Amino acid sequence: MPFLKRPPTTPSLSTLLDIKSQKCGLRHTVFSPSGNEYTGEWQNNKKHGKGTQVWKKSGAIYNGEWKFGKRDGYGTYSVLLPGSKKYVKKYCGEWTDGKKDGYGTYFYNNSSVYEGEWSEDQRSGWGRMYYANGDIYEGKWLKDKNHGEGIIIFSNGNRYEGSWREGKKDGRGKFYYCDKGQLYEGLWVDGVPKCGTLSDFGRDGAPMPAKCQIPKVHLIDPQLVLREAESAYLGQF
Repeated sequence: MPFLKRPPTTPSLSTLLDIKSQKCGLRHTVFSPSGNEYTGEWQNNKKHGKGTQVWKKSGAIYNGEWKFGKRDGYGTYSVLLPGSKKYVKKYCGEWTDGKKDGYGTYFYNNSSVYEGEWSEDQRSGWGRMYYANGDIYEGKWLKDKNHGEGIIIFSNGNRYEGSWREGKKDGRGKFYYCDKGQLYEGLWVDGVPKCGTLSDFGRDGAPMPAKCQIPKVHLIDPQLVLREAESAYLGQF
């Protein structure tokens, strides 16, 4: 029986060139047809590891971690100021699958700042928002809106502590009118107080106290009256 020699297993020249062209490991700057440029690590021809991406059209820069071609891990996204060569930081924090996800800080164009948790590019979870007008909110978020338990301190010193729903006060809460020395405690629905009690609170130290004190309520069980009022109101919905 004749011995048959196996054909050589060496890859063809075209296969070798294709393998060499695959980007893997640390590379120098790679330019795309659109003019974008990336400098960093690769795996299986995808951005993977640490690297820096520069978008030609917007001038934006991302510097951080990548996973299979998408921003994933910790990274910083900065934009170019119009008419200048100065970059300003927009977001610094965690990413997942190309979106803000985890803990991070976002800097808005109007000088507002949010620091806290994100989910799929939206503020979700615990977070603190510093508004441009001086107000500060700290508490729960869901899909970019105040949702859950939270506190907002207004620039004039007044504050609200309680429940929120889709960006509005909703549920039980307390509103401290520190400028007048009064406290409202009760039920809110869709941002509007519906039933509760208003009493003096810190009146002596208030900068603009009300002219007259609020008289005390003389009821055997004022809390029972409030609960019945809340039940009657909520029963309409």
